[in-house]
Amino acid sequence: MKLFTTKQIAELDKYTIENEPVAGIDLMERAALQITNWLVQKFSTERKLLFFAGPGNNGGDALAIARQMAELDFLCEVFILNIEKSMTESAATNLDRLQKQGKVKISTLNSAAELPETNPADIFIDGLFGSGLTRPLDGIAASLVQKINSMPNMVVAIDIPSGLPGENSAGCNENNTVQACYTLTFQFPKLSFLFPENEQFTGRWEVLPIRLHPEGIDKTPTDFYWIDKNMVQPIIPSRSKFGHKGTYGHALLIAGSYGRMGAAILASKSCLRAGAGLLTTHVPHFGYSIIQTAVPEAMASVDQHDSIFTEFPDLLQFSAVGAGPGIGIKTNTMRALIELLKQVKVPLVLDADALNILSENKEWLSSVPENSVLTPHPGEFRRLAGTSGNSWERLQNQIAFSKKYKVVIVLKGAFTSVSIPDGRVFFNSTGNPGMATAGSGDVLTGIITGLLSQGLSPENAAIAGVFLHGLAGDIAALEKSENALVAGDIVENLGKAFLDLNQLLEK
Repeated sequence: MKLFTTKQIAELDKYTIENEPVAGIDLMERAALQITNWLVQKFSTERKLLFFAGPGNNGGDALAIARQMAELDFLCEVFILNIEKSMTESAATNLDRLQKQGKVKISTLNSAAELPETNPADIFIDGLFGSGLTRPLDGIAASLVQKINSMPNMVVAIDIPSGLPGENSAGCNENNTVQACYTLTFQFPKLSFLFPENEQFTGRWEVLPIRLHPEGIDKTPTDFYWIDKNMVQPIIPSRSKFGHKGTYGHALLIAGSYGRMGAAILASKSCLRAGAGLLTTHVPHFGYSIIQTAVPEAMASVDQHDSIFTEFPDLLQFSAVGAGPGIGIKTNTMRALIELLKQVKVPLVLDADALNILSENKEWLSSVPENSVLTPHPGEFRRLAGTSGNSWERLQNQIAFSKKYKVVIVLKGAFTSVSIPDGRVFFNSTGNPGMATAGSGDVLTGIITGLLSQGLSPENAAIAGVFLHGLAGDIAALEKSENALVAGDIVENLGKAFLDLNQLLEK
């Protein structure tokens, strides 16, 4: 699914109005009805709804929802913010409709102090300012937001919390931005929702469809995408009846060191679960019996060094290579890694200590083969690419890094972002906080390596890999809980993740 900037979404609204065609006030009614339906399912008529409306179309949404909820016998009250700015046409129309309905008390707020005492059980509906806001809130608007945030009431934001930009929140004043419990956004998530520092404002967010014109969506270019099942299903190839282990590739994993053989085991198991036909895992000499016992399906390549990675086997036999989980950053390991970068001719995944080595030897980045897949967590990426002021700036750094070195970056997090050399970015929709556990990244390395070994492009292997990784984690969390989830649970549920993609039915 495509993702758009707030400016582009406004253009899509306009395109829909002109080409459906539908009147702007009717499109607003359609959007309001989606939130009304959500509120009816979530709350009973015993809860009073207090609506805060600004002069723009976000305020118009709030006024329309208040009227619709009043028709359903909810007790509603509206507070209109007076900032000496005329209402938009649609907002004014909805105010007139609300006044004529006569079921809702409407007050104008000239200062935050005029907000009367409320019952803590009352629900606040934030419709002060929408995604068109171009500067931080100040004056009476900022004071009112501070008042709202200081109160114990549940807050539901319409489309976007007031004061939060749709993309770059660098200038966002957290004291003057609504801290919502729920954000109900229209058609697409805003890009700023995908960044960790903005969770305090959005709370839990949901996307509500308002049927923006599909032709407009198709015609509007973007570099941002949402990874979902519809995107991933076609990427995973169906298996031929006559396929054999050689058909599905031979992967090489370079992983493990003394005290870190778990990383090699997790990566190896997930590589095989991802469908690799053959797997060789290169481990230090002492790790031979460990890997052969823990992962009998894998072949072992044994380093001459007892406890670290210092060499690698002939690469001609492999269709993909993954390196880094648990290998450490000893001098001999560094030397072996740069030699690997120079010799490897097949798709390559670099993770964990391989990335730490590169961050200590940045001149080696130019030796990383084009279209390699790098899978850093935020700390590893900071060491590789430098610090960023916020997540939007970090995203720009990620895009620039992918372009400069012509690599795929998988920046791990709640909405893992996959950037590719042409500047496009894909945000993952699966996964949960239970996956913030030791070894989860090793599992992802194995999955992507396994998919690469089967002939998927680096872009598709990264996209499908992060989705399957997160989906397996979601399935595991349903059984184990987020709190008790461990990396091995992700591996064990990869099969169910593939089944969820209907691979068997597609055959």
